[in-house]
Amino acid sequence: MDYVYAAMWLIIGFLLIFRMGKEHKVFYLAGGFFLLLGIWRLADIFAPQDLFAGVWGIVFRIIAVAALVLLCLVFWRSYQKDRESFKDGEKEQGAPQKEESEEKPGDHEGW
Repeated sequence: MDYVYAAMWLIIGFLLIFRMGKEHKVFYLAGGFFLLLGIWRLADIFAPQDLFAGVWGIVFRIIAVAALVLLCLVFWRSYQKDRESFKDGEKEQGAPQKEESEEKPGDHEGW
């Protein structure tokens, strides 16, 4: 089962880097993080000691927390920027204008 997890993390990492990286640069960082997860899992399979426990486990957790915090900050900044540009676009266009029809309220066909 460990091989499945390692393969899954590696595939996700490559997809994020090569497919989504063109969309936004943050996906390069996210893809690199998932590649690290896959490599760490493979190293854990072949290493004689458990790489998710002890000092190596602490190192892994520090790297994971740093990467996730950085990804969250980049996502939040991007979200705020998109939100501001949406608000600015609304202000430029103004409030939607209601088109006035030439029909009178009681003037409908077939009534």
